Amino acid sequence: MFAAEDGGHYTSRVMQDIWETVSSERHFANEHLEVVTEHVRIPSCSQPRAWTIVHRKAAVIIAAMTRDGKIVLIHQERIPIRTAIWEMPSGQIDAPTQETVEQVALRELREEAGYELAKDGELIALGQYFTSPGFTDERGYFFLVRPVQKCKEPSAGDEGESILDCREFSVAEIRRMIAENEIRDANTLSIWARLLARDLLSP
Repeated sequence: MFAAEDGGHYTSRVMQDIWETVSSERHFANEHLEVVTEHVRIPSCSQPRAWTIVHRKAAVIIAAMTRDGKIVLIHQERIPIRTAIWEMPSGQIDAPTQETVEQVALRELREEAGYELAKDGELIALGQYFTSPGFTDERGYFFLVRPVQKCKEPSAGDEGESILDCREFSVAEIRRMIAENEIRDANTLSIWARLLARDLLSP
């Protein structure tokens, strides 16, 4: 709400939350993402602004907790940064799909980490976040899966991934890894913050 003085009287106006795409030019697209330049009229400005955007599939990020409170991390080679890092299991949501987001999360947990939800376990949705809103609309859906157990049969995995290792870490170990910059990807850091804010981690 804004107030504007007009002849000794105050009038108010409400900024309308209108986002209008005036034009869109595609530069590149494949099965994972699309790069476009869009001219968008935003609520605070009547003149369209040009912005190059990467449209990317949404993803699931899974915090898998064992019965004794440890968290499962995978060690995965990441080509864009030319190194392998410890991170939470995650995966893109293919569309269209017959699976629910929850089913995708459980499938990715099996495929990437070789763990599954125990029969007496629970899957808790922890909301979502935007990975890097300055250039992409990609969002991640957070899930806590507890307790988990190792699958009886190993998963075939995904040929496009290079997962070197999978281990269970204590909360204290992960705190240290974050503090010492061993864990540095946005997905893991963000879901860790959500878990802390919801008091879902043991001391």
